[in-house]
Amino acid sequence: MGALFRSEEMALCQLFIQPEAAYPSIATLGEAGIVQFRDLNSDVNAFHRKFVSEVRRCDEMERKLRYIEAEVRKDNVTIPESSVNPLAPNPREIIDLEAHLERTESEILESSHNAVNLKFNYLELTELKHLLEKTHNFFQETVSFQQQEGGGDSLTKALIADDSQQVSRGRLGFVAGVVPRERVPAFERMLWRISRGNVFLRQAELEEPLEDPNTGNPIWKTVFVAFFQGEQLKSRVKKVCSGFHASFYPCPSTYAERQDMVKGVKARLEDLSLVLNQTKDHRQRVLVSVAKELHNWSVMVRKMKAIYHTLNLFNMDVTKKCLIGECWVPVKDLATVRKALADGSSAVGSSIPSFLNVIETSEDPPTFNRTNRFTQGFQNLIDAYGIATYREVNPALYTIITFPFLFAIMFGDAGHGVILAIFGAYMVIWESSLMKKKSNNEIWNIFFGGRYIILLMGLFSIYTGIIYNDVFSKMVNVFGSSWKLNYTKTEYMENKDMTLDPRFEYTQFPYPVGLDPVWQSAANKIVFLNSYKMKLSIIFGVCHMMFGVTLSVINHLHFRKPMNILLEYLPQMIFLTLLFFYMVAMMFIKWILYAPQNELKTSPRCAPSVLILFINMMLFKPGSPFEGCDEFMFPYQKDVQVAFVLIAFLCVPIMLFGKPIYLLCCGGLKKHKKVPVSYTEQAASNGDLREGIELQPAGPAQAAEPEEPSEDEQPAEIFIHQAIHTIEYVLSTVSHTASYLRLWALSLAHAQLSEVLWSMVLRKGLESESYTGAIILYFSFGAWALFTVAILVMMEGLSAFLHTLRLHWVEFMSKFYVGSGYLFQPFSFKHILEAEQTEED
Repeated sequence: MGALFRSEEMALCQLFIQPEAAYPSIATLGEAGIVQFRDLNSDVNAFHRKFVSEVRRCDEMERKLRYIEAEVRKDNVTIPESSVNPLAPNPREIIDLEAHLERTESEILESSHNAVNLKFNYLELTELKHLLEKTHNFFQETVSFQQQEGGGDSLTKALIADDSQQVSRGRLGFVAGVVPRERVPAFERMLWRISRGNVFLRQAELEEPLEDPNTGNPIWKTVFVAFFQGEQLKSRVKKVCSGFHASFYPCPSTYAERQDMVKGVKARLEDLSLVLNQTKDHRQRVLVSVAKELHNWSVMVRKMKAIYHTLNLFNMDVTKKCLIGECWVPVKDLATVRKALADGSSAVGSSIPSFLNVIETSEDPPTFNRTNRFTQGFQNLIDAYGIATYREVNPALYTIITFPFLFAIMFGDAGHGVILAIFGAYMVIWESSLMKKKSNNEIWNIFFGGRYIILLMGLFSIYTGIIYNDVFSKMVNVFGSSWKLNYTKTEYMENKDMTLDPRFEYTQFPYPVGLDPVWQSAANKIVFLNSYKMKLSIIFGVCHMMFGVTLSVINHLHFRKPMNILLEYLPQMIFLTLLFFYMVAMMFIKWILYAPQNELKTSPRCAPSVLILFINMMLFKPGSPFEGCDEFMFPYQKDVQVAFVLIAFLCVPIMLFGKPIYLLCCGGLKKHKKVPVSYTEQAASNGDLREGIELQPAGPAQAAEPEEPSEDEQPAEIFIHQAIHTIEYVLSTVSHTASYLRLWALSLAHAQLSEVLWSMVLRKGLESESYTGAIILYFSFGAWALFTVAILVMMEGLSAFLHTLRLHWVEFMSKFYVGSGYLFQPFSFKHILEAEQTEED
């Protein structure tokens, strides 16, 4: 938890790498994912950098991979997924991979081109076969006066000339072909217009669709024969057919010749179909073998491209014999980086070692919090508000407990908590298999990313549901009520105005866990729960804010500003304690002192209102107690309250003027300059001092707290800055305390909505004792379960989640958290591959 308590200590380092060892060294660092490189060539155009040619080679290989993948998916070949990613290829493997991709692309291109040509031929022969089979009726209708099939050929030949023959006087010419079905109406109108009705068009639709050779989509076509007379009209008809993308085919005018041609076409179709099947099988074998390697190839090319992009951030020294880079590295990982450099040099057999040097800087380092699957979701909640300033206290550590607990106070139903916990447990237990599915549903991805948060929210809701004794809006009588009934059942059931006096009907032994179930049937249940939950929300709210103010001490001590503890923390804590924590203390005093068995002055009748006491204390106003009752809870309470208010008000000028006066008059500005922290001592303990490498003091761990007045800031600006900070804190103590009342409001609203749903939907089925009651119960339970999950768990749960998020971001984190840092984004192959996968999805 040390890394989660505050961000990792970072060092700005210089890397001196030999050119031949640069590629394997960066590849090793990319696998480790612990280094964030800085661009030392920001003023250099991307096209003029040293490794731009290598990046272009990677782009070309990515283009080939995209084409290969598209062809694989087009043929519905399954691409096997693998959870193990290969390492980045070495330079020799790069040449082999590039040649392999070139051969694979050429082979797929050639097979695709051949397949398309064969399909075009197959399409043309299929269209010709259909045309020859359907044109017989066209010619029969044209020469309708022929009587027999045997004499039909000679008569048809005398009346109709083939397309290859000269159209003489008295003989009809014709053009036969196939046209897309959707173009037929326009095609027919155009022929009629250009011929003025002198073209006789016969057409027949194909019953089955044909396959487009390029796309594989089905296309519907129509066979047509256009009869005309004269060469001039023949030319016009052909131009119209060409304009409508009609395919022309030779068609003999006699039946016998057509039959002979059909036989030849069918024989060619059979041969072509055999060749097509062989071509398809060969292509399938190639694509299946390629699909097995596609994942590994894609990963290697992406890693290789990322390495060269990173090398483009480096500078070449004046001798052009060494690459120089700068990077942020966690201090704990300096040894790992040095080992990666040594491994890179040994991999290529370099005689000159690469080395790392920690340098001094005044820049603010990036923020890096190590997380795991459990803590990542809570860290994301904090980062959504703002990235923590370098080395300040990280609220995510405390949010692990406070977030689900405050949510559960508002949710507060053990039954609904069980539903939430089961859903969270399902995502946690099967998280490995669910991760592999890589869903594109954004809502599901949000739920899955916060699976541990949902699980804890459900478990804490079960706990608060037990404390409230609330299970699906019903109280459970496990231990037996601590109230005793001194009346008969008839007297109790018939008298609705009957009340139970705790002096006589209470056993003096409290219910062991949570609320007594007798409150379920009490008429004043809501009145009691209002008071109970409202006081709880104030107690938890004040404690939560005081804890946030206390966490600022850790920042002051870490950043070496002890005067901030005296001039900021102590006045703030005293102000908050003497006013609002005193109000919390009065609640406990009231619960302890006033009991039903006590005499009049300490009985519940004389118990003063805590809220009225607090308001009168702030206004220095006397109260008006009941006759025979005391205004205050204990002796000298009035004097104590006056003292508390005066001391709290005296804290305001200390907060307002203390720190500016100290900074201006006592040299505080100079003492609060950024102080570099030496890494030498820590590095020596980690074994980071190597022979021939001097570890210099590094300044990224400087004790510079955000929003600290700088040396050149004017005095007036310092006072204005502190005045804003003081006014914001004083006013926020009131508004933030009131804001925690949402814990009470949402808890009460959730319980009442659950009770209304029970009484209006499910009770009708439970009360019926007839056979129809079972049917009613069946449907009413389904409706009740649906509304419970949709409204009470999902909608109410989302509402409670958002309110809990606000309580942490505003009421809690504003007391100590600045969040003005920037995120550590290391060069990591894992992050790069995940980001690209997300973009593709």
